[in-house]
Amino acid sequence: MDPKVKRQKRIRRHQRVRAKIYGTKNCPRLSIFRSNRHLHLQLIDDSIGKTLASASTLKLSQKDQAERAAAIARILAREAQKLGINKAVFDRGGYKYHGQVKKVAESLRESGLKI
Repeated sequence: MDPKVKRQKRIRRHQRVRAKIYGTKNCPRLSIFRSNRHLHLQLIDDSIGKTLASASTLKLSQKDQAERAAAIARILAREAQKLGINKAVFDRGGYKYHGQVKKVAESLRESGLKI
């Protein structure tokens, strides 16, 4: 499949999902973005359009993508607990619930964040 078509389909799926989910201060939206090399997570309050907490694999040294995804999820869960957030709406960004996205969700649940 052509990479441009694949990206356009993901963006279309993401727009469909974003029309239905909304993050608040008590229950922010957990947004995932995957690039070719890195994974970025954000807790977003959509009512004011502000990122409450974020984490990225840019500073991690693990080679295994699954380990990096789990580590970044644990970091974000710790930041969320510091802010008093224990529940979030999961926005997988149009990606399949598989691989790194699944590992992030599982690690967040293990860390005590309800999604």
